[in-house]
Amino acid sequence: MQSYTTKEELLELYNKPLLELVFEAATVHRLHHNPLEVQMSSLLSIKTGGCPEDCGYCPQAARYHTDVDAQKMMTVESVLEQARNAKANGSSRLCMGAAWREIRDNKDFDSVVEMVQGVNDLNMEVCCTLGMMNENQAKRLKNAGLFAYNHNLDTSKDYYDDVISTREYEDRLNTIDNARKAGISVCSGGIIGMGEAIEDRVGLLMSYMEMENPPESIPINALVAVEGTPLSEQKPIEQWEMIRMVATTRIAFPKSVVRLSAGRTQMNMEAQAMCFMAGASSIFAGDKLLTTPNPDFNEDKEMFKILGLTAKASFADGEQPVSKPDAIIDARKEKEAKRAAELKAAREKLEVEGKTDFQPRKVVSSSN
Repeated sequence: MQSYTTKEELLELYNKPLLELVFEAATVHRLHHNPLEVQMSSLLSIKTGGCPEDCGYCPQAARYHTDVDAQKMMTVESVLEQARNAKANGSSRLCMGAAWREIRDNKDFDSVVEMVQGVNDLNMEVCCTLGMMNENQAKRLKNAGLFAYNHNLDTSKDYYDDVISTREYEDRLNTIDNARKAGISVCSGGIIGMGEAIEDRVGLLMSYMEMENPPESIPINALVAVEGTPLSEQKPIEQWEMIRMVATTRIAFPKSVVRLSAGRTQMNMEAQAMCFMAGASSIFAGDKLLTTPNPDFNEDKEMFKILGLTAKASFADGEQPVSKPDAIIDARKEKEAKRAAELKAAREKLEVEGKTDFQPRKVVSSSN
């Protein structure tokens, strides 16, 4: 089987007659993966809207006038409830996304760590996409039980500045490297249909070729154009373009999981079947991908039944991480427990002294 390692070779591969390309991809896929297994994953927005970045495709950017309003961070318990529902519907992986430019070391990040611990305890793979991340933050997530970190390159290095200006391409590569250093598997891919050339689609794959270790997961997204964003006028790509990109990615990265991600609502079942044949072995299930539409669980279950596909089990591609105690969270909880005990003791003392009818002092303002 020929290997493809240069941009010229990948361009030639991408432009092969479609049926020849799909046949080659299907052959590679069967050498490394079970062609009848597809992982059902769920994507949950734990912090929606208000992002300070200017990604041209994203309705969560605060600077764009879309119908996405900034919302508060979800609670740990509400996330775990969503995770249990997703698992009951057949998902074996939960990916949690927050509309952040970068992770900040605060209570919100502490909550994410607790979410990771809780979802891992449900025997589900946990993936997070939280923006830029440093080494220490990656270590905390790894210790919490994070299975994968998603950080897309989105497009080629040459086309990147046409889409985003608030974060450098190198910043994205650094975050991927920090996940690697912590021992977290990498999920990283891109979006097609943003006005890029074919050379840019191949250029995206070349960025992964140049890595010492390519991503374990490579999601391929079709742009979902949202009114109010700079890319809102982009025409939807043809279905065969998605099939061609999936097939090329499968051949270029034989062992990686190719994920058929955003844009499935624009594809009929026949096109999705061609993507599965060409090497896609993961989909996002559920009626929403962060803020954009997606086929619902029942629709996907029916498709699996018709195509003879089975849902992939959790941790089929790697051992389940062990969730370890988090020193920062433990210290915070100890401090909160101590404070609660002090308040309880103070209330009990007031009751003993008969001062339960205590009223705060009223301040009367005087006017000249």
